[in-house]
Amino acid sequence: MKQSLQLRTSQHLALTPQLQQSIRLLQLSTLELHQELEQLLTDNPLLERLDDPLDRSLRLLSDGALSSTAAPAEAPPAPPGQEAPAPAAEAESFDGDAGESTAAPEGDSDWSEASRGKAPDDEDSRPQLEAHHCTLREHLMEQMRVTVLELRDRALVELIIDALDDNGYLEEPLDDILARLPEELEVDADEMRTALALLQSFDPAGVGARNASECLALQIKRLPQVARVTRRMALTIVEKHLAWFAQRDFNKLKKALDCDDEDLREAQTVIRLCNPHPGAVFASDVSDYVVPDVVVKRARNGWQVSLNNDVMPRLRVNAMYANLLKQGKGEGGMGAQLQEAKWLIKNMRQRFDTILRVAQAIVERQKDFFSHGAVAMRPLVLREIADTLGLHESTISRVTTQKYMLTPHGMFELKYFFGSHVATEAGGEASSTAIRALIVQLTGAENPKNPLSDSKIADMLGEQGMVIARRTVAKYREALKIPPVSLRKSL
Repeated sequence: MKQSLQLRTSQHLALTPQLQQSIRLLQLSTLELHQELEQLLTDNPLLERLDDPLDRSLRLLSDGALSSTAAPAEAPPAPPGQEAPAPAAEAESFDGDAGESTAAPEGDSDWSEASRGKAPDDEDSRPQLEAHHCTLREHLMEQMRVTVLELRDRALVELIIDALDDNGYLEEPLDDILARLPEELEVDADEMRTALALLQSFDPAGVGARNASECLALQIKRLPQVARVTRRMALTIVEKHLAWFAQRDFNKLKKALDCDDEDLREAQTVIRLCNPHPGAVFASDVSDYVVPDVVVKRARNGWQVSLNNDVMPRLRVNAMYANLLKQGKGEGGMGAQLQEAKWLIKNMRQRFDTILRVAQAIVERQKDFFSHGAVAMRPLVLREIADTLGLHESTISRVTTQKYMLTPHGMFELKYFFGSHVATEAGGEASSTAIRALIVQLTGAENPKNPLSDSKIADMLGEQGMVIARRTVAKYREALKIPPVSLRKSL
């Protein structure tokens, strides 16, 4: 076997650092993008952000006073022969990069409060702070301090309060709690039951219950202005026949209670006034919200797509460091940081341009959705948008993941507009999203006493020319979180 040298030319794609950064920025969500940007701003001194969200925030000074970082700068003296500059409240702030001027908001100037005749120490001129969130434990402890006087009873009630879950239920048996107590305290089961009864008398009604049946019964007993017969029937249902009530088996309930539809309907109304999770109102979960990347509005010539300026960071290279590098006074590493800053600015611009192009292509193909709603959604796949824009399918997938569009019909992820197709009798195609919307319409307009089954819904869709199986209807119904026909039935 001889060794030899061979020359051969070939082409391959090299993932340069700039290309890697472009791909990573493209697949990030808005929140992840700003987190990544904050880290890059910290690591690279040549990169600076013009739209700092903390520019107009309140700062706490060393003496405890509040100071705004957006205080207007003192105007320089006017040259001879020229008029003095306008006051801070009437001046315009100029953006050198954008080349546009915008009037300063009235609330950003300290003169605005004085012009309205309000003292700076008025209540409405002070910054509003978020109120303290009261937890379920704090709410119950406050009631215990004004209700229970004996220290021994307070300790037992507090012990049970600490054993409650987030919904206000006592899942741990009283015997287990009693077994944890030292024997020298001489606490018996009667004292524990008395402490639990005290806790169950607190607000919210139903707290301290050991199961759903007891929770509903505690609330029904405290409901005002309920007829005695109706209250007794509602208590019997939740204490003995709660499973039948949950399954909406009204025939068995009427037979067991020996009542008619009207009496059972009144008891059902009373039970629905109760909250099966009384402690959930004190949950501290913060509601999540989404900021759209693109906004769609109706224009004279159709639908107009625009980027949301609130999520577009404005970046630039620091002029002072750039001038030092031009003069050859910078360190060796600053040249690489300058190149990285330029790459980031270019890749950030390319990211938003790609998102806008994809959004415009989606709107162009889903015009009927924006005009008539989800029932007019047409089938769409990633390849169709990729072929139109000359991009790869993986790029379209990155763009449409965790990117949101604000439309007149609500907020939607870009992936929402892509869906599989279902054949029609006419030989065409219908989007699965449109079929889901039709299922919602059909179940929303059904007779509650005789709801539509999955087979009936499939037949009704077939009458509209959509060939769809019963199991497919069941799959779409479960995805829409619509209960089955047995749980949608009412008296």
